[in-house]
Amino acid sequence: MFQPSHRRKRPLSRRGVLGAAGAVAAGAALTPAVFAAADSDEPAAGPAPGTRPETFPATRSSSAADTATLSFAASYVGVRWKGAQEGAGIRFPDGDASGTWQPLTAGCATVDDGGTALIAAGAATAYEVKVPDGATGVRSLAIDTTEGPRRTVRVPTEPTRLRGVRYLSRAAWGADESKRYKDGKVNSPEQYFPLQTITVHHTATPNADADPAATVRGIYEYHAVTLDWGDIGYHFLIDEAGVIYEGRYSGDDGLPAFDPDGNLVTAFHTAGYNSGNLGIALLGTLADQGPTDAAKAALTGLIKVIARFKGLDPQAKVTFVNPVNGVTKDVPVVSGHRDWLETDCPGQTMYDLLTEVRAAAAPR
Repeated sequence: MFQPSHRRKRPLSRRGVLGAAGAVAAGAALTPAVFAAADSDEPAAGPAPGTRPETFPATRSSSAADTATLSFAASYVGVRWKGAQEGAGIRFPDGDASGTWQPLTAGCATVDDGGTALIAAGAATAYEVKVPDGATGVRSLAIDTTEGPRRTVRVPTEPTRLRGVRYLSRAAWGADESKRYKDGKVNSPEQYFPLQTITVHHTATPNADADPAATVRGIYEYHAVTLDWGDIGYHFLIDEAGVIYEGRYSGDDGLPAFDPDGNLVTAFHTAGYNSGNLGIALLGTLADQGPTDAAKAALTGLIKVIARFKGLDPQAKVTFVNPVNGVTKDVPVVSGHRDWLETDCPGQTMYDLLTEVRAAAAPR
């Protein structure tokens, strides 16, 4: 059952917006609440936007160990195991590949004590998983994000924006907030720290995605339930059409990623280096091909807005200091996942484009 938010945030008054505008003229830093409200082509203040009911398919899932026959057609299967990462596989007896084994590769997600993967299932109704010799704790979750019973939520009637950059709120892509709860409590309570860096990922899901919102819901289920993170791991996701999706829940004030004091909610995209590190994931697999022009433009625009209003230089390098445990790492301000950990993410082609993205996002 959905539980109400345990935290309220103070709204930004018209006086606060106008006062912040004066601070900009004086060279002061803006909080995220201000840069969300002070949109470039809409009034800076006014009545709160309304909402309207919209229906989405409820995400259905079925957990198993290594073999399952399903009562529904699966969009994805998430797998988690303890042990060696190499040598795992999955096959779908009723799939197009006639039961051929597919390797399970981590893609973007990483875990400390074994392997994990999210695999497109192509509406399969059965699957079998194999793991490396000696692996234990095999868990799998079949996920259907398209054909479940309809659920109604209220979504904003007006576009949601960060300083003119449109994004889809969690409600607008069909996030089921009950997934954040476990045993009646928030599974991953929000923590906030100053922003230091921005990390780019790819989701290692299929390209030319016909239903990217459904894929976002699938990633949410995989991260929140299979990996037990309590939420989706990224702060933002971007599809091939350049649509930006709000990721990790940050509060009930309508502002993505940050709290009203300008601190970043901790997410789950770069293990060991999450606090103060904002994660943006491009939907798709960007190893042998780059992002679409629309996706790259959306990524650049989002980074530019966040960097500008948090005083970051996208072309600089910094020593990241984990505010929780003091661990440090020298990284670019705008990095790829592989700059932090041993992973192919965000794909070689996307990684090679980061120099161009940094330059385009830098102040002019």
